[in-house]
Amino acid sequence: FLCTSLVFLSHLLSHHHISQTDYAPYFYDNGPNSNNGNMALLNLSEDTPKGTQIYVLNGTDPEGQPVKYGMTFEPGSKEYFRVHPKSGAVTLIEELDREAQDEIEVFVSISDGLNKVTEKVSVFVMDANDERPQFQNMPSIVDVPENTTSGNSIYKVQAVDRDTGSGGSVTYFLQSSEPSTKFAIDHHSGVLRIKPGETLDYEKSRTHFITVVAKDGGGIYKGKHQVMSSSATLTINVIDTQDTPPVFVGTPYFGYVYEVSSPVSIHHNTTSMHLFCTSFDGWKGISIPHHWSKCSQYIYSGADGVFAINKTSGCIILKVYPADLRREVYNIKVKALEVSPEAKRLDFAVTTVTIRVVDLNNHPPTFFGENGPQNVFELTMYEHPPEGEFLRGLKITVNDSDQGSNAKFHLRLVGPGRMLRVVPQTVLNEAQVTVLVEDSAAMDFEKSQFLTFKLLAVEIDTPERFSATADIIIHLLDTNDNAPKFSSDFYITWIPENSPGGSSVVSVTATDPDSGLWGVVKYSIYGSGADLFLIQPDSGIIYTQPWASLDAEVKSKYNFYVKAEDTDGKYSLAEVFVTIMDLNDHSPAFNENSLEKTMVIGAPVKIEAIDEDAEEPNNVIEYSIMKSDPDDIFNIDADTGEIKLKPYIKSMDIVQNITNHKDCTWSVVVQAKDRGSPSFSTTTVVKIDITEATQLKGPLTSFLMKSRENPLQLLGLISGVIIIMVLVTVFISTIIYMRNVKSNKILPSRRIIKRKRKPRRQDDFQQPFREEHYGGKFRNEDLESPSADNINFNNNVKVCSHRVPPSPPNVPVMPPPLPTHYRHGERGWTVPTVSASVASKTKKRSHRGKDNPVNTALVSELKLRLEQKNMANRY
Repeated sequence: FLCTSLVFLSHLLSHHHISQTDYAPYFYDNGPNSNNGNMALLNLSEDTPKGTQIYVLNGTDPEGQPVKYGMTFEPGSKEYFRVHPKSGAVTLIEELDREAQDEIEVFVSISDGLNKVTEKVSVFVMDANDERPQFQNMPSIVDVPENTTSGNSIYKVQAVDRDTGSGGSVTYFLQSSEPSTKFAIDHHSGVLRIKPGETLDYEKSRTHFITVVAKDGGGIYKGKHQVMSSSATLTINVIDTQDTPPVFVGTPYFGYVYEVSSPVSIHHNTTSMHLFCTSFDGWKGISIPHHWSKCSQYIYSGADGVFAINKTSGCIILKVYPADLRREVYNIKVKALEVSPEAKRLDFAVTTVTIRVVDLNNHPPTFFGENGPQNVFELTMYEHPPEGEFLRGLKITVNDSDQGSNAKFHLRLVGPGRMLRVVPQTVLNEAQVTVLVEDSAAMDFEKSQFLTFKLLAVEIDTPERFSATADIIIHLLDTNDNAPKFSSDFYITWIPENSPGGSSVVSVTATDPDSGLWGVVKYSIYGSGADLFLIQPDSGIIYTQPWASLDAEVKSKYNFYVKAEDTDGKYSLAEVFVTIMDLNDHSPAFNENSLEKTMVIGAPVKIEAIDEDAEEPNNVIEYSIMKSDPDDIFNIDADTGEIKLKPYIKSMDIVQNITNHKDCTWSVVVQAKDRGSPSFSTTTVVKIDITEATQLKGPLTSFLMKSRENPLQLLGLISGVIIIMVLVTVFISTIIYMRNVKSNKILPSRRIIKRKRKPRRQDDFQQPFREEHYGGKFRNEDLESPSADNINFNNNVKVCSHRVPPSPPNVPVMPPPLPTHYRHGERGWTVPTVSASVASKTKKRSHRGKDNPVNTALVSELKLRLEQKNMANRY
């Protein structure tokens, strides 16, 4: 039983372990141009300040567990970065120096607590102009025979700037304390020559001191452009000439060395007077014999520190292992000097010793320019070249001196964005490198005037994975590829209406990022609203015309367009909206027609004042009663101007008790005051006749009474009724016409069967649905007795309850008249005054009887149509 339990428990634990499998976290690979990911192929400028956050490690765990980041370096190597374990932020903690180390290998790790993944990545340190040119052979002392021909080179100054690009190019200059120096230096090669027409004279001057200045081409350092230089002194000793200079015997001299050889000394047969090389059975050495009368010495140049010469015997030896040689051919300059008994150097002779190295398969790829090996290529071109075009100014050849698979390598271009592409991407031995444009828009002069790319060549199938790099520096030239751009698509501004002519309105600004004259912007305005304004062409300030007079009541809003144009005619537009700010410069004015009112008890009367100011609150009016006679019997609505009696005045009897005057006309002093600042007010006297209302009923009467104060409302109603009637008539006429067309079609059956129509009355019923019939019907239905619930909106006539009402006004225009048989006098209208009621004179309506000819004609027509339809369906 115990064994069985143990087996079951083991199986259960094994099953639990399988179900809890945890996968390892991983980094995001966002490529070399991203600022987050696994930090692979990161480019970092060497002038990046210490303490700068340069990158963010970014990864994830498949199970969603929180991850921690780590960073380590090779044992014994300098730690340049530090990473925050949680956020992944990478901070620079040590100063960078590309010249000391241009590639930093870092081990980055990501862990979820159970699993840890470590990747080895490389960070490329990009160059900044932080190095001065360093002289390789200065200061120095040069012995120059006095008979040296003018124009001959006497010395070659060599200075090296370890920076790349323009910051690594060196130019040479002379600074001489002498008033007129006899020497000149080639600015590019550093070759020092005697000026044409100048000669050296040992007797006049035996020594010349020349200060040579080496200056780089300048570059960016910590965001600023700087040029660095160094100087050194060259001492030129003028040597007295001799008659017989040294002579080398057996020139030219050649020698060979194998890469498998060991560094050994090579002696030569001193009895021979010729330079010779022994057999190629290992490096045996060569010696250079020389005839001299007193004493001879041998010096050399061009050996790159790997060869040495015995100054007495002339034997050349190899100082390093051949595997460390980096060139196939060495051309060593050997100089033989005559030395006087006083140990003074006299005449000399120079010869070249060529030593060829028999190569093994251990050379990295090498980039070549037009003049030999080159690791910096510069090009000047205009921005935005056509996509797919190759850069014609770059002549780059890449070569690997090895053979077979050891000479096969990849080409890759690393730089900002994906602007360029290199072809071919795989090379065997040697190829011409072509760089194509992929993203023309990114090559923008306004964004960057210099573009730096790194061309990488990395071997594919070799365990050493030798590689080479070359810098491609592109200097962009500007073109007019930008139109001026306003700081805003529209400008909104306000100006007071009392502003004098020539006042400043608004300043618009447009910028053109192009350089030179292309970046000069001129302004102009146009549009229907631009007549009152002008603009300064250079500054963009908009003013009112000197003669302009602004009035918000006449026109308060203007809009027009402003145009910004460069010298090539490229332009952009912006719209300007100008609002004339209203000032409170008008007083309220009462309507003269509303100063005499008739008030029916229980209903208000309304007075009205108008303020011609354009905007609120300048044109908002408040009404108030300043004084009334009798006092304190009226209330006024401050917003609408409606005047009412006090609530306790409900009949004329109360009115008679208030005043002893038989006349019921009372005066009220009303003030109209606007809400502007400062505020203006106007007062007027309103005379109000008090009367009692006659009980009139009906909405039409109420509407007519209201319309007396607003006749346009009545006119609009009548016009609307007429339009509706015309539309209805046209619609009905169209239906009848279509039915008549359909019914008048002659069918075969109708040729046989005819039906006589009944005789009809002589009345005109050819068009029973004409406008007159419906007009009559409309008139009869609408003539109801109106009521007069509120009749104080048209009460400009002074009336009182005891006065005789005036004659009624004309009846409003009605629809077209009825046919001739209709008697227009059957129903009359009497429009009362404001103190009377609307009464109708009712008579018998004979046209509503059964004998109405309209009804008879309508019934006959309907019967006829029905019979025609039945016959058509039958046949």
